[in-house]
Amino acid sequence: MTQIKQWVRECLAQLSGIVPIIFLIIAVPIVEIGVFIKVGGMIGLWPTIAVIFVTAVIGAGLLRAQGLAVIYQAQVAMAQGKMFLAQVFDGLLLLFAGAMLLTPGFVTDGVGFLLFIPPLRNVLRRSIAALIIRYSNIHIRSAGGFGDGSESGPNPVNISVIDGDFEDVTDDQDAGNKDGGGVEGRIE
Repeated sequence: MTQIKQWVRECLAQLSGIVPIIFLIIAVPIVEIGVFIKVGGMIGLWPTIAVIFVTAVIGAGLLRAQGLAVIYQAQVAMAQGKMFLAQVFDGLLLLFAGAMLLTPGFVTDGVGFLLFIPPLRNVLRRSIAALIIRYSNIHIRSAGGFGDGSESGPNPVNISVIDGDFEDVTDDQDAGNKDGGGVEGRIE
C-alpha cells in the first residue's frame, strides 16, 4: 500500500508543473469569450471583429519595428564584443507578444501590447533572471567578450597573462654547430 501512495505522490509531483499550463489553456479562452460577449454587447458584432483585426495589424507593425530594433542592438553588442542575452530575451518576449496579438481576443491583445513596452521587458528580464539564478544550478563564467579579447560585463574575469621577450643566449660556438647544439633557423 505504501508503494501505491508513493507512486501517486510522484505522479502528482510530476503533474504539478503541468497544472498551471492546463489551467491557462482552459481559463484564457473562457475569459476571452466573456470579454467578447461583453464588448460585442456594448459596441456590436462588426465593430468588435474590426477591433480584433486592427489590433492584429497594429501588433504586426509594432513587432516588425521593435524586432528590427532588437536585432540591431544585438548586432551592435556583438560588434563590441559584449554578450547579447538581453536582446535575445527581448526578442523572445517580442515573439510572444506577437503571438498574443495575433491570437483573437482582448485580454491576449492587452498582454501583447504590454510586452511591447521596453521598461516592462527590462523588469521581466531581471525578475526571470533572478528566479533562474535562485532556483537553478547555473554557473556562467566568461573569459571576456568576443573578438578583441577585452574584458566585458559587470564582473570581468581576471586572467593571468604572461608576457615576455626572449634573447638567444647560446654562445658563438654553439650557434655555428651544425649538430643542432644551437638555436638556428627561420620561421616562415
